[in-house]
Amino acid sequence: MANAPLMHEYQAVEDVITQYPEGVAIDQIERSMPSAPNRRTLQRWLNALMAQQRIRREGHARAVKYWRIKPVDSAEQAMPPGTSSVTAHADTLIPLSPEAREVETRVRQPMMLRQPVGYKRDFLDSYRPNETAYLSQDIRDELLLQGQVLGGHEPAGTYARQLADRLLIDLSWNSSRLEGNTYSLLETERLISAGEAATGKNALEAQMILNHKGAIEFLIDASNDIDFNRYTLLNLHALLSDNLLDDPTASGRLRSIPVGIGQTTFLPLEGPQRIEECFDQVLDTAAAIRDPFEQAFFVMVHLPYLQPFVDVNKRVSRLAANIPLIKRNLCPLSFVDVPQSLYISALLGVYELHRTELLRDVFIWAYKRSCARYSAVRQSLGDPDPFRLQFRENIAEVVAHVVRQKMNKKQAVRHIQQVAHQMEALHRPRFIEVVETQLLHLHEGNMARYRLRPSEFRQWQEAWR
Repeated sequence: MANAPLMHEYQAVEDVITQYPEGVAIDQIERSMPSAPNRRTLQRWLNALMAQQRIRREGHARAVKYWRIKPVDSAEQAMPPGTSSVTAHADTLIPLSPEAREVETRVRQPMMLRQPVGYKRDFLDSYRPNETAYLSQDIRDELLLQGQVLGGHEPAGTYARQLADRLLIDLSWNSSRLEGNTYSLLETERLISAGEAATGKNALEAQMILNHKGAIEFLIDASNDIDFNRYTLLNLHALLSDNLLDDPTASGRLRSIPVGIGQTTFLPLEGPQRIEECFDQVLDTAAAIRDPFEQAFFVMVHLPYLQPFVDVNKRVSRLAANIPLIKRNLCPLSFVDVPQSLYISALLGVYELHRTELLRDVFIWAYKRSCARYSAVRQSLGDPDPFRLQFRENIAEVVAHVVRQKMNKKQAVRHIQQVAHQMEALHRPRFIEVVETQLLHLHEGNMARYRLRPSEFRQWQEAWR
């Protein structure tokens, strides 16, 4: 989890917003705080509070205002940051083992009931490459069966380059979304393809997405050179953290200062020399692992756990997990549909309990989900998506309306959000995502499902581009 201000500083911002039931602008928040931070820091705190579902933002440009979100009930208050009734409902998408459920239950207790813990070096030391395995052989075989889409003789990065346009958008959006970024899928696509930032969005959110784009391009373009070494990981951090850190010199460098993590009892390792030793050990261990999926999962566990950088550790781990997949031309991992709250709970399980079962189940589901999107031979996900089944008419109606009205991406985002606003709050985020995904994948071969004529589709394409 990212470096965060102390909880009382978050609370101070939330207390100010609570005083304004009709909403409050950021300049008023600054004036109301006894010792307000600089504007960029305050914006980052506000983004963190939105990611934790403690406040909401509405409006555009100078008309942006913030409101406090009241907890739904006591059970929801006990959930980790980013959890709400919406995300809790989304968590049910991922089947969890009894062990994972146990981890989830324990980390969703109030912090006062969870034991404070520090970094445990034995957790890293006890891992023996190719002897220890977080993923069973059966699971690794299954993931290989689904993720292997090329013959095996192509140069490293061939498959990732074939998917580059789609991967840049999907991975940039999903990884940023897991950090609380509020860009929609279509807004992300427009930012990446046309360089147009969404109206009313924080500049830091656009920077985060563009940083992901640059980092993913680095992994694809340098696929012959990347590995679990300092060159790759430090440059990956530099790209992902560009223009986002209070101290620009910390970009691409291991941290030399203590960091704190909000909403957890875990205290990361301190001491520059010890951090450097453990960082090198994580890289050496990862590089020695032969199985690509075990490699990917190992770095998703141990990079965030070590917190080697002052910030952006989770983002580095998610993209680093793709290194062995890109090098071996396996389907990449784009974290499509992964609920933010469950991902955070999974990391809390690692931080506080040194247990990987919940993160393992999330990783396995996420990889299969990515394979279903990208593999040349599509793998079945089982039963039809119940959400798309329930709202199939609403989804089709919105897609058809966007096409017939010849909307561009900006107009489509606005219309989709207006329609979603008429639905129950529980369904809005998922509805927006599904409709945007359908529009991005609309082509001449599937437009008939929306009862669109070829002429309507061709005319819309001109505006869409």
